[in-house]
Amino acid sequence: MILGIGTDIVEIGRIRDSVTRIGERFLKRLLTQSEMDKYHSINNEEVAAAYVAKRFAAKEAVAKALGTGIGRGLSFQHIEVSNDEMGKPIVNVKPHGNQMMDQPVKWHLSISDEKDYAQAFVILEAI
Repeated sequence: MILGIGTDIVEIGRIRDSVTRIGERFLKRLLTQSEMDKYHSINNEEVAAAYVAKRFAAKEAVAKALGTGIGRGLSFQHIEVSNDEMGKPIVNVKPHGNQMMDQPVKWHLSISDEKDYAQAFVILEAI
């Protein structure tokens, strides 16, 4: 049974500007430590900006699927986006008090980026 869906689109340039203007403070608010480590391993500024933008879009989409949005007991730090060995995006949501997370769930995440935009789509499924 589908419990929720969420989608988000973000302009990569807006995220790049935030990283430039706010720097590490912005990144620490948005990315988990594992995501920060990956970000710091990227040597290309455009690829790094797209990486952050895709994480931002994915986390916003997850928050929408949960029906809470960011800031109502759920922070960016509760949500981690990684990739399996084939590159498929994986969502891990840490406990944060949302009742939907009291049952076994499966996340389905698709992330795309093209030149100026990053987009994510999420389905939250009860298992």
